[in-house]
Amino acid sequence: MHWIALQPRPEAPGTEAGVDPHSAWAWWALQFTPLVARVEAALLLEVSASVRLFGGGDALLAQLLKPNWPLAPVEYAQGATSLVAFGRLQLASTSDSDHAAIAATSTLPADALPLHTLVAARAHLHTLARLGLTTWGQLRALPRGGVVRRFGAGLVDALDCAYGQQAEVYPWLTLPDVFDAPLELLSSVENASALLFGARRLLAQLQLWLRARQRGVLALELLWELDARRSNAAHIDAHHSGGARGRLVLRTAQPTQDMQHLARLLGEQLAQVTLPAPVLHLRLRSLQTQPLAGESISLLPEDVRHGDSLHQLLERLSARLGPQLVRSISLHADHRPERMQCWQAAADVPSTGAKKGLPLATKSVAITSYSTRVKGLNGLDGLPPMALYPSWLLATPLRLTVHQGLPQHEGGPLTLLAGPQRLEAGWLDGDAHCALRDYYVARSAVAGLVWLYCERLSGQACWYLHGLYA
Repeated sequence: MHWIALQPRPEAPGTEAGVDPHSAWAWWALQFTPLVARVEAALLLEVSASVRLFGGGDALLAQLLKPNWPLAPVEYAQGATSLVAFGRLQLASTSDSDHAAIAATSTLPADALPLHTLVAARAHLHTLARLGLTTWGQLRALPRGGVVRRFGAGLVDALDCAYGQQAEVYPWLTLPDVFDAPLELLSSVENASALLFGARRLLAQLQLWLRARQRGVLALELLWELDARRSNAAHIDAHHSGGARGRLVLRTAQPTQDMQHLARLLGEQLAQVTLPAPVLHLRLRSLQTQPLAGESISLLPEDVRHGDSLHQLLERLSARLGPQLVRSISLHADHRPERMQCWQAAADVPSTGAKKGLPLATKSVAITSYSTRVKGLNGLDGLPPMALYPSWLLATPLRLTVHQGLPQHEGGPLTLLAGPQRLEAGWLDGDAHCALRDYYVARSAVAGLVWLYCERLSGQACWYLHGLYA
């Protein structure tokens, strides 16, 4: 067995009001082992099953204790049992000696540990001292029966656990299903942008929670509590409902653990918030998370990426300018070309470029699965139907004149090159939107290649120009 005992320093800067360093360290430690327990002010980790996974005990300890901003500095000790590790930690944390003397306690044998480092013996320290007993080894050398009669079975059981003769059982810590962390501000904040400083500390804790659960956040909310003595109950806006609390919801297109990106989004939105009263407390809560898919690392050198990804840029612009001013194309499973896509707020468009359950190749599905084929354009072997779709569609199809059965454009006849491609769709939308068309690719002496269709069953040949080729 291999145990590690951790204890955050009480004077550490990360132990400010509202931030529990033990919870933060417990969430961090759960990445390395599922066996984490809290005893008094220390955390006990059983890592024997994880040593090989992380490349050895020294490598595991280095990763566990690597500098990490949201975590308060800690003191640590190791041992073959949890009580030995905890005892060495207590001895090191109470020692006023130099670093060399403190380092020597990390390898101090269990028999040499002082009795005050054994939790079960603390209630009997005065009596044990009068008997001349000061170390674990001296107490263990006494007859077991006499120790049980004098001090109870709990002290003997603790010694058995300390020397590995009895199983150690603890209530193991687990991660909460939902992240919900409060933060008490050191002073009241009157500017909403200044809330970002405290929010960064909560985001750092959120990152630890996400890493331990191997999930990414899709939606979260930042809550703040206003000073009731100065709160304006009549103030109502997008973030305040007239009460003593405010709320801001943040959403991302992809599950993420990137707290820098979330902090930038939060800063953009907080810059647009007006506080009706000073803020005293913050709270960050996860609304929606999703498991993160693993990524395979290439054997070949990859290009170094700089800056934000596209969806991160769109999210930042949406937060700064407003969602209705940043728009993106959304695909729809509709066979009519003019309805295959539409513009909507970029923040509402899934990052994959398609709605949930809708394949990316919507055009291909719409054409190959549902359109009625006839000879002509559809008879071109090996050519996907969407290959002859034009680059540009007219907002409203332009009706063409017809002379001697041929459509006219820019004063001259159009030469049909390919077609027809038959399309029948929109029956459920009513007669006004029902499409019964034969599409053709044609050449114009002035405009070049164009895309047009002829309405079927209209009683007369009605031709419309629908698209242009770049």
